[in-house]
Amino acid sequence: MKKIKSNIVSSIKNKRINVFLLFFLFAFIILIFSKLSKSYTKTLALGIEKVNVPQEYIILNDSSKINITLKTHGFRWLKYAFSRPKIQIDFSQDVYKKGAVFEWSKSKAFLNNTQFDKQVELLSMSPDTLRFRYGVNLIKKVPVKINADISYNLGYDISGEMQAEPDSVTVVGPNIVVSKIEALETEKLSLTDVRSNVNQKVKLKLPDPGDLQFSEKQVILKAQVEKFTEGTLKVPVTIANVPAGVVLKYFPKTVSVSYYVSLSKFASVTEKDFKVLCDYAKATENQSFLIPELTVWPEAVKSAKVNQQHVEFIITK
Repeated sequence: MKKIKSNIVSSIKNKRINVFLLFFLFAFIILIFSKLSKSYTKTLALGIEKVNVPQEYIILNDSSKINITLKTHGFRWLKYAFSRPKIQIDFSQDVYKKGAVFEWSKSKAFLNNTQFDKQVELLSMSPDTLRFRYGVNLIKKVPVKINADISYNLGYDISGEMQAEPDSVTVVGPNIVVSKIEALETEKLSLTDVRSNVNQKVKLKLPDPGDLQFSEKQVILKAQVEKFTEGTLKVPVTIANVPAGVVLKYFPKTVSVSYYVSLSKFASVTEKDFKVLCDYAKATENQSFLIPELTVWPEAVKSAKVNQQHVEFIITK
């Protein structure tokens, strides 16, 4: 019985404590809201956000700040404590070029109308004029250099060449830096056992940006992958540079040429697409054979070779 009575008393006391804490929390919240709803005046050093800077110019003094005195309620000041605003300067309409500088000069009324909402009152700003030194940029288009290591599934290969989209990047920056950039290489793309078309986003290896701007930071590497097969054709041999008055007899008249081509273009390849040439001028004295060389082959063929190593000849006249 005593234990039950003790539990009841303890429960009542705990409820009293909980009610007290609840009322204390409500009072604290009301106090905070009361404080934050009041207006306060403070001065902030705000950074500059430059927009629409002409591409051919580089701004040299990037550390400009404006001291601005604002009057607004505590909720807004609480927001500014975590995320301080920046003054936006539009170089396409808010500045003008004056000698070796861009000059910005705006009234606090202008800023109050364009940079802050109605709950914020701008009381003063210092300085009221900013000057930005500038240098002349070099704008240069450089090619993308592909860095890829790709192995294909048996019977598959790339048709044509791997392409980067875009295949070039526009670099903007100080002349002394940009002029040294001849190409931008991709990060290495490694693929194995490939049997379908390649379409991969790859980042570019960009130098330390500093004052540099790049039109692209990544490209898409594309390659058409097809089934390939090997073919063999008999191709006539042509003898070149035979001196006047010399008549040659040679054997064989045709040689075997092996080629590697995509299955889709196999039927379009004929012996007329190849040319095998023996250059008599390359023969040494007392030599009785010529070396056949493949001098012409179709664009569709990825690789080709002459299987005959020598063409024998004799001079009949």
